[in-house]
Amino acid sequence: MPGGAANKEHRYQATVTWTGNDGTGTDSYRSYRRDHEIVAGSAPPLPGSSDPTFRGDASRYNPEQLLVASLSTCHMLWYLHLCSSAGVVVTAYEDAPEGTMVEQPDGSGRFTEVTLRPKVALADPSHRLQADALHEEAHRMCFIANSVSFPVHCRPQ
Repeated sequence: MPGGAANKEHRYQATVTWTGNDGTGTDSYRSYRRDHEIVAGSAPPLPGSSDPTFRGDASRYNPEQLLVASLSTCHMLWYLHLCSSAGVVVTAYEDAPEGTMVEQPDGSGRFTEVTLRPKVALADPSHRLQADALHEEAHRMCFIANSVSFPVHCRPQ
């Protein structure tokens, strides 16, 4: 993930296919499932739906979960890269991120914050202070965190 001197443009594509037509399409609010599949390249399909609050299927990923997961995984990947470059050996990494979305009376909504809570195991515990400090740099570098209009907090455990 190292950067260069010139700006580089990257494009990302996916196909999202609605699979929730039960025969009558969107004839009424209750007549269709929110199920869909997300496919990108040769990766396996990702089953999606809406949040169960909005008539979605809890056994499928919803867009809100995917946004929170995207922030977490982007941070993690930058963090691992920075640790590797700094000679800090990470042996395990787990995060339990949580996002807050506020729904407005008209049904619209927006995220107001996301908090990352990474737990990191190190090969050498004496690198803990350096490892903890690298979270700040990972946050600064994260493509997804740099793209959202709400605060993303990182609270290493």
